[in-house]
Amino acid sequence: MNCRDACGACCIAPSITSPIPGMPDGKPAGVPCVQLGKDMRCKIFGQPERPDFCAGLQPSVEMCGENRGQAIAWLSELETLTAPGSQAGRRGEST
Repeated sequence: MNCRDACGACCIAPSITSPIPGMPDGKPAGVPCVQLGKDMRCKIFGQPERPDFCAGLQPSVEMCGENRGQAIAWLSELETLTAPGSQAGRRGEST
């Protein structure tokens, strides 16, 4: 599967904790990355300075859904579920 034209959901919805060129502290969830171009494509795609997190996100039917809105919703939910302190993040912890 290829990225959807003019989507950019993976450059907006998730938080990124590693440095990004122009965002040395990463970016919070819901904030567009400074490397997201006007065409809604990553300007550093395939470049060594692209964070490993970004390179690890691969388009899939589950993640991308049928449209940009569904992709944003899925990635936002994943962000919530994996946030430190979330119920999902605490599964498996000892009590």
